Amino acid sequence: MKSSDFSVLLRLNPLFSDLGPEVVETLSAMSTTRSLRAGEVLFRENDLGDALYGIRRGEILIETGSEAGKRVVLNTLGAGDIFGEIALLDGQPRTADALAMEPTDLFVLRRSDLLSYLSREPAIAIKLIELLCARVRYIAGQMNEMTVLPLSTRLARRLTVLAEDFGSEIQISQEQLGAYVGSTRESVNRQLQAWRKAGHLDLKRGCIMLRNKEALSKHAGRHDARDSDW
Repeated sequence: MKSSDFSVLLRLNPLFSDLGPEVVETLSAMSTTRSLRAGEVLFRENDLGDALYGIRRGEILIETGSEAGKRVVLNTLGAGDIFGEIALLDGQPRTADALAMEPTDLFVLRRSDLLSYLSREPAIAIKLIELLCARVRYIAGQMNEMTVLPLSTRLARRLTVLAEDFGSEIQISQEQLGAYVGSTRESVNRQLQAWRKAGHLDLKRGCIMLRNKEALSKHAGRHDARDSDW
């Protein structure tokens, strides 16, 4: 894996892309690489947050435990995704587990390397603060959206986003979808069954096969459903 490949991922990430190409190339050159076997844990909840990761190949599951002892899936990340931005900057413990669902290759940017760079380039540190504030405002808007939008819209947006990453055949349980959109498996199932009858999708055990992405995009209420994610 080449560091130049990591720069491609950073340029697609809103937190880093606005820093400019020279900064992105510098950060990319600082990176190292790591490979995980299927089922291997990258980090556990409460582990020290000491790095940012970019997925070159493979799939990472982000999950946590509920008070009832169940595992709750927070996100599924694939090739091209970057995660761990907040831990990279604040160094606080991880808030969830991350494990590889299949053989996975990662780029790794260490917090210690970034801080050393920012100490030499304070203007870049100020820019990062501004970008983080913009992201906090965006997330606050997303939380408000969660309380206002109906389940059908939230679910259509999530399926559309997942389809952009994984294609028309999405390997995901209805319980996982419920965790994504802040609803129960039963409510998610009722909506999916309605869309199945309408011909928008097919349902298999642990899998949703999209048949009419255009119809789902209309339910999502916008042309670019990814804008509503994160």
